[in-house]
Amino acid sequence: MPDRSAATRTQVVRQVAHWRAATVALADLENFASAAAWRGLERYLDTHLRAQLDDAVGHLRRQGDVLAAQAAAARSPAEWEALRRNVIKFRRLHQQIETAVDFYGDAVNSRTSPRLAALLRACDTLARRSLTAILVPLGRPTPPVLTYVDRGMGASILRAGLRLWDGRTLSVAAAIKITRHNLYRPTACLHEAGHQAAFALGWNEQLATALGRELAEAPALARHWARWASEIAADTFAFVHAGHAAVAALHDVIAGDDTSVFAWRPRDPHPVAYLRVLLGTEMATRTFGSGPWDDLAAAWRQAYPLTRAPSELTPFLKASVAALPRIVDVCLRRPFAAFDGRSIVELVDPLRVSPTALAGLVRDAGPALFTSPYWIHRECLRLLALSGYRAATEPGAATAVAEQFEHWMLHLGNGTENTA
Repeated sequence: MPDRSAATRTQVVRQVAHWRAATVALADLENFASAAAWRGLERYLDTHLRAQLDDAVGHLRRQGDVLAAQAAAARSPAEWEALRRNVIKFRRLHQQIETAVDFYGDAVNSRTSPRLAALLRACDTLARRSLTAILVPLGRPTPPVLTYVDRGMGASILRAGLRLWDGRTLSVAAAIKITRHNLYRPTACLHEAGHQAAFALGWNEQLATALGRELAEAPALARHWARWASEIAADTFAFVHAGHAAVAALHDVIAGDDTSVFAWRPRDPHPVAYLRVLLGTEMATRTFGSGPWDDLAAAWRQAYPLTRAPSELTPFLKASVAALPRIVDVCLRRPFAAFDGRSIVELVDPLRVSPTALAGLVRDAGPALFTSPYWIHRECLRLLALSGYRAATEPGAATAVAEQFEHWMLHLGNGTENTA
C-alpha cells in the first residue's frame, strides 16, 4: 500500500519550492514594465514606487522563507497538513501582491514612447501642482502621482494611502488613469486629484454634512446630494483649478443617450448626469458671471428635456435644479474644518482661470507663454485651463489648439524628466 504521508510531503515540498521561485520573478520589476518605461518616470516617483513594491515582495519572500523552515521541521502528519494550509494562504498572498505589481507595471508600461512618456510626466506635474495648492498651505504633504493612459470613457484613481490588494502595503502614489480621448485636455486628472485631496483632508464627510443641512427642508434632496458628496468635491476641485475647461470636458464624457443622462443608480456616488453638468455650469455662472457656459447649459437642457426623463424622477430633478445656486455656494464658499476654517476658493481662487484672467495671461506673457520654461512651469495649470477653454469655445481651431497644447506639455514633461 502506498505511503500517503510521503506523497503529501512530496507535494507540499514541491509547492513550497514552486511559490518561492515564483516570488523571485516578482522581484524583477522589468518583468512587468520595460526598462525604458521605468526610465520614463521622474526620479522621485521611480524611487517611491520601487521602494513600495520592493517592500511588498520582500515581505512575500520572508513568508516563503518561513514556509521553507516549516517544511524542514515538519515531522507529523498534523504538521504537514498545517503546512499544506499555509501554502494555500501563501499562494493567495502571492496573487494579491502580483496584482499590485502588475497594476503598477501596466501603468508604467503605458509610457510606450518618449513622446507619450513626456506627456504623462506633464500630467503627473499638473496633478501634483493642483494637490500642492491645497495640501501644502494646510501643512499636508503632497503624495507622488503616477498618471497612465488607458482605454475607456472616464478617468479613475487608486488613491495614495490606501491599502493594496495584500491588505498590508499602502499605496505611496496616487495612480490616475487618463483616457486616450482626453489626453489632449486632461482636466480629468484634476478631478481625480480632487478625490485624493478630499480623502486626505476628510472633506467628503464634511461636505456631505453641509449639503444635508443646507437642503434639510427637502429630505430627499438632502439625502441624495449628501450621498454624492465625494464626486461633487472632486468636480469642485477641478473647477477651481481649470474653470470652464473642466466643465466642458466633463460634459463631453457624460453626454450620452437619454438613458445614461437620466440614469438613477441608488448606489452610484456620481450625481445624475443631467444634474452634474448643470452643477458645473452653475459654478461658472456664480463665479464668472455670463459666458460660454450659459450656451452649454442651454444646449444641455435642449438636448435632454425633462419631458424625456423618467416621470418618477422629474420632480427630484426640477427641485435639484432650483437648489443648484445654494449647492454651489456650499461647495465653493462654505468654510470647512478640512480647510482650517476656510473655503476652497480662499485656497485656490477660480478667478485666476476666468476668461478675463486667461486673456490677461496671454497678453502679459505673449508668445513666450507657450515656449518659455519659466512660463510653462510657473503657469502650467492655467495653461491647461486656457487650452481647455479654447478647445471648448473655438472648435474651428481644434487642430491648432491641440498642437499648441502638445508643444507646451512636451516642454513641461521633458523639463521634469528624471528630476527630484
